[in-house]
Amino acid sequence: MARKAPGEGGGKSAEAAETLVVAGREVRVTHPDKPYFTREAKLSKIDLVRYYLSVADGALSGIRDRPIVLKRFVDGTEGDAFYQKRAPDKRPDWLRTVTLSFPSGRTAEEMVVDDAAGLAFIVNLGCIELHPHPVRAADLEHPDELRVDLDPGPGVAWADVRRVALEVRALLDEVGLAGWPKTSGSRGIHVNVRIHPRWTFSEVRRAAIALSREIERRAPTLATSKWWKEERHGVFLDYNQNAKDRTTCSGYSVRPVPDARVSAPLDWSEVPDCEPADFTVATMPARFAARGDPHAGIDASPGSLEALLELAARDQAAGLGDAPWPPHFAKTAGEAPRVAPSRARSAAKPRAPRTKMPLVVVANSPSKDQALAGLERWKARHAAVAEKLAVDDVLVDAMRGRSSTWTRIRVNLRHVPEDLRPAPETPDPDDDPTREWRRRWAEARRA
Repeated sequence: MARKAPGEGGGKSAEAAETLVVAGREVRVTHPDKPYFTREAKLSKIDLVRYYLSVADGALSGIRDRPIVLKRFVDGTEGDAFYQKRAPDKRPDWLRTVTLSFPSGRTAEEMVVDDAAGLAFIVNLGCIELHPHPVRAADLEHPDELRVDLDPGPGVAWADVRRVALEVRALLDEVGLAGWPKTSGSRGIHVNVRIHPRWTFSEVRRAAIALSREIERRAPTLATSKWWKEERHGVFLDYNQNAKDRTTCSGYSVRPVPDARVSAPLDWSEVPDCEPADFTVATMPARFAARGDPHAGIDASPGSLEALLELAARDQAAGLGDAPWPPHFAKTAGEAPRVAPSRARSAAKPRAPRTKMPLVVVANSPSKDQALAGLERWKARHAAVAEKLAVDDVLVDAMRGRSSTWTRIRVNLRHVPEDLRPAPETPDPDDDPTREWRRRWAEARRA
């Protein structure tokens, strides 16, 4: 049931809003006809709201009773997104919140979405994706989910991502855990593992590192646990998605790609033949109506991390300590030097630099399209160099600051003879939105 509500504001009339009645609650959708996807898919804000309501039972299973970060695309997928941890001041009184603490020492009152009305409310705010934390509202320090994020590098075939996912399933079976796979909605696969909320974030992350390293040992040509992009190959198992304050998109999330792909929950029998492009806003409602949610039983099978933590202990005894953390986390005991290998110096010979990866930064921008355009300008200026680059020599980094996302593009000149390597240039464009606050943060730490 829905009815139109007149726009508000003086002078120039505002666009009419649409008020939906969802589960007995009224949710006002402002600017319902505002374009959110304008390339391959043609979708407005109200189209996104209706999509989420059509799969609400499935979407809510991934976010219900969890604090959620609001990743807002207020100008649609063509605009810049920003992360909002704090719940908006103007919100219905039936939406609850919880207060989270973060590694920085800050706290934030975050929203908890429990029903379809709350889901419609946050989509109206511009939340195309859903980003829940891996904890429940009653216990914010003990995750009930381990998240395995399979992130393919440039040029990696989708078939290899599927093979690594099946290796993950086999290992999980061996350690007594049930994995629930889904497409990421982009280029990867996520496997969510429901666990008993007995372990801290650090322990869950330690288990994820052990899993990542074991998969790398079993499939060394396909998978990697290496944090630094210049050392990776194949499919990266991003263990740091289990660090506190990290979120990944949940099932049925719409991703900001031209065809409006969806992060699609799968049965394991579907993984060997699945194709990400098959799951979109246009196709998912019919799939959901016909077969329901493949992850409907996820809460019935929590497991133990003991076996993975035993594997972590064996790795540590063999000399494999902690793995690198994201840069804004405090340094931990046993962690390897938090510096890219291309910038590191040999521990045995401190004055002799290690062989460095010849990396140059060519673009920094909040807009991925503008960063990629900068890369093309760089290639045009250095055409002879560009011809010698391999697919994985171009590193496109999705960077995340406190509240903004941006794209950094680097080029690895390892396949270019030294006499042909261009000197570093000022990136074009060179708009890193986090530069100023990182400078202030560094100054505060020195004070």
